[in-house]
Amino acid sequence: MRVTRLRIYPVKSFAGLDVGSAIVRPWGLVGDRRWAVVDPDGTPVTAREVNALLGLTAEPLADGGLLLAAPGDGEPLRVDPPIGAAPIPVGHSRQREALPAGDEADSWLSERLRMPLRLVWQPEPRERPVNPTHGGRPGDALTLADAGPLLLTSAASLAQLDAWTPEDVPPLDMVRFRPNVVIDGDVPFAEDAWTHLRIGGVRFRFGEVCDRCVMTQVDPVTLARGKEPIRTLARHRKWDGATWFGIRIIPELEDVDPDAPAVASTNEPRIMVGDRVRAD
Repeated sequence: MRVTRLRIYPVKSFAGLDVGSAIVRPWGLVGDRRWAVVDPDGTPVTAREVNALLGLTAEPLADGGLLLAAPGDGEPLRVDPPIGAAPIPVGHSRQREALPAGDEADSWLSERLRMPLRLVWQPEPRERPVNPTHGGRPGDALTLADAGPLLLTSAASLAQLDAWTPEDVPPLDMVRFRPNVVIDGDVPFAEDAWTHLRIGGVRFRFGEVCDRCVMTQVDPVTLARGKEPIRTLARHRKWDGATWFGIRIIPELEDVDPDAPAVASTNEPRIMVGDRVRAD
C-alpha cells in the first residue's frame, strides 16, 4: 500500500490543501487545524452549519501565519499568529481558550459569511487531550480537529462505497471526507481492523473508525448539499446509531515544542506522497 494524497486544513472547516509531504507532530500534521472560526460568544462555527466556509482557503506561511482568500475576491489577507493576545473563551471540546486573530481577520470573515465571526488560534495543542472515548491515552494531544490528530481514508474503500451508490450518482470525491492521508488500499475497509501502521518511517496507532456527519453531504466544489454519502453509508456501514468511513490515527512520537520551526531535515518525522504504508 502507498500514500496517494496528503491534505492539511489550516483553518478548521475551510477548504483543504494538497501537499507533497508533511511534518508530523504528536498532535497532527504541521499546518493542520491550529485555527478555527467562532461566533462572538466563542461557540465554534463549522461547515456543518455554514457550508460557505468550505469555499474559503487559507495558505499556511513559514512563520505560522496564514493568507486568507476567497475565490475571485481580491487580495488575500495576511494573518499573523496572535502571540501575546489575551485569550478568549471558546467552546471546542476540551479546549477552553484560544487567542483571537484580531479585528481585521474578524471583519474579513464576517463580511464574506455575512454574520459576526471571529478567527482564533490554538497556541498550545499539547494542552488539548485526545478523549479516551476516541482512542486517546495519557499524553495524546490534539489540534482543533474534531476527535483525532489525523484522518486516514482508503481509495479501495471509496471504490466500494461508489459501487454501492445508485448509478445516477456521480463518483464521490475523497475531499468530501476531509482526510489527511489517502492510501490506495487493498481490501475495502481493511483499515477498520488495524491496530498500528507505519507510513514511511513514522509509526501511528489506530484511534477509532470515524463517524461521518452531514458535512460529507456538501459538494466541495458547488457547496450544494445532497443525500450522499450518508444515505448509502446508512445502508451498508451503520452501527451504534452512526455511519462510518475512514479511521482516526494517532502519531507515536516524542513531545516537541508546538511552534518549533518546520524545517526540511532528515531528523524531522515526515510523511510523503508515495510513502509505503504497512499495517498490522
